[in-house]
Amino acid sequence: MPFSPLRATATALYGLSLLSSAYAFNPTFPYGREKVRGVNLGGWLVLEPWITPSLFDNTGNDAIIDEWTFGEYQDKGVARAKLEQHWNTWITERDFADIAAAGLNHVRLPIGYWAWDVSAGEPYIQGQLPYVERALGWASAYGLKVIIDLHGAPGSQNGFDNSGQKLSYPTWHTSQSNVDRTNTVIKTIASWYKDRADVVAVVAPLNEFYWLDSYGNVRYPYGSSRQSDNLVLVHDAFQELSYWNNFASDLDGVAMDTHIYQMFSPQENARSWDEHISVACSKGNSLSSFHLWTIVGEWTAAATDCAKYLNGRGIGARYDGSYPGSYHIGNCAAFTGSGASFSSEYKEFLRKYWEAQVTDDK
Repeated sequence: MPFSPLRATATALYGLSLLSSAYAFNPTFPYGREKVRGVNLGGWLVLEPWITPSLFDNTGNDAIIDEWTFGEYQDKGVARAKLEQHWNTWITERDFADIAAAGLNHVRLPIGYWAWDVSAGEPYIQGQLPYVERALGWASAYGLKVIIDLHGAPGSQNGFDNSGQKLSYPTWHTSQSNVDRTNTVIKTIASWYKDRADVVAVVAPLNEFYWLDSYGNVRYPYGSSRQSDNLVLVHDAFQELSYWNNFASDLDGVAMDTHIYQMFSPQENARSWDEHISVACSKGNSLSSFHLWTIVGEWTAAATDCAKYLNGRGIGARYDGSYPGSYHIGNCAAFTGSGASFSSEYKEFLRKYWEAQVTDDK
């Protein structure tokens, strides 16, 4: 994925990390010494059809494919009622209690720009922010750290439905207004949570898109004389970590986010189960040796793209050849539906594949 050159204003801010010794970066979690073990609260405050297919199917409208069209092609009152019901029930305090009881230490909270900013002509429905506060309260109560992840930007930064608006081509980077609006949202997030780093330990300025320009917004919300304790998490733009060797090595409080999937190409879907596990194991050295703290912000035990709507509502899978331009590898029926129907061999693979990605020596 291409990325823009760093702006001069952002570059100037980098030097500030060397100047603010009186208020040096002091993370509220021992990154680099203790592993981040967490879970994504996906599909809650940013809709994704593959996570909650019934929310989309129950509209009876095949044109509703993302959160933008969810508000565009329904009566606003009806859409709001559905969203509020979803927000109130999809994630609850019990989930936070269970996450902590499982020994995890982080939750990643995707949120769209429209929670703060909806311009004329944008059909988004607001109301997410009280649920963010609710989540932070639960996280604090159960000793969990939160990664606030800006998952969607104006014009869509990646063209995926997880950005709020599924497009054939992302347009975020084509408009200075889009960039300016996003910067304003990031500044707001940084201002709100600069004194709450005990809970909001990490701010990710933009999901699945390299963007360090907002580094200064997060690291210096007090001004040039003082840093915040919120870690800045930037995405690797789907490049290998080696691509970023020596990147940002002189900056305080910046970490790299990488997302590891083996399902979004025909070649990956065609791998044997042993090959999937081998590839997962091969990631260990690069993750542990990279010069920045590294968080695998997204990963999965699934080895195919068979999940309903994973590639978008109404779009098929590469594995069974129903995705445009793909070829038939196998039948998706064996890898979808209730886990009770999975074969013992597939369940064994899922266990091994999961273990390959989370074992302590990786």
